[in-house]
Amino acid sequence: MKPTLNLTRTIENTAINLIKQAVTYLPEDIKQALQKAYTEETNTTAKTQLKTILCNIALAEKHQTPICQDTGTITFYLKAGTQMPNLHTIEKTLTTATQKATKEIPLRPNAIHPFNQKNTETNTGKHTPPIHWEITNSNYLELTVMPKGGGSENVSAVKMLLPTDGISGLKKFVIDAVIAAGAQPCPPTILGVGVGGGADTAIALAKKALLKPLNEANADPEIARLEQELLEATNMTGIGPMGLGGKTTVLGVHIDYAHRHPASFPAAIAFSCWVARRASARITADGTVEYLTH
Repeated sequence: MKPTLNLTRTIENTAINLIKQAVTYLPEDIKQALQKAYTEETNTTAKTQLKTILCNIALAEKHQTPICQDTGTITFYLKAGTQMPNLHTIEKTLTTATQKATKEIPLRPNAIHPFNQKNTETNTGKHTPPIHWEITNSNYLELTVMPKGGGSENVSAVKMLLPTDGISGLKKFVIDAVIAAGAQPCPPTILGVGVGGGADTAIALAKKALLKPLNEANADPEIARLEQELLEATNMTGIGPMGLGGKTTVLGVHIDYAHRHPASFPAAIAFSCWVARRASARITADGTVEYLTH
């Protein structure tokens, strides 16, 4: 029982560390994209906003405090190896880790009952934190945490396009969603776009796409071109940093897809604000931990 107990503690402690890393330190690709936007910006107001964002990032790192007061909904993505022991205990372990992280970091308590409005004060509750599983043939658990802010979540959208709408209809849906969102998701944003499957599949793909690094191109050249076209088109809106105008409304676009029914063409868009938080680690069955993003 002792090795299993130690592994459970390792997973719990790693999850707490990942949550702290994610809410405190932005990944390098995000910081580089924001610095590039600042360097290239000519609009004085936009440049001021980007400078403030960069100062915010530096202060959070210096003082090891959350970058944003909205520390989001703590969402986990797992790649779980079949050779990892006691997979059935991991969800309970991650729930405990979230509760402890809420108190220790601290995090803002963001888990509210939708009917009686009571806050659990722990960032946990029914189906919370959300945990997404992928089973792999390996001896490790790859654990990714994404704290997702409420402002950007509020402008997510799903639309059942007509199959005849095609790619032009998809482009219109994405651009219209960005225009409708305006300043609400705290731009510059990152867009995850999910296409195909059903409505639930499309939005799940869109949100997961937000985890992809900005400097990682889509493996499919045709989709990579579409991502670039959407990036250029959405930045032509001129919404700009914090909605005050400027060149950079969107830092990056990531698309994923599933095969669809001939009668359906689901499309979804998930927004991340500029505080695009993620952190990952790999834990092997013997308790070894490798941090992958920080």
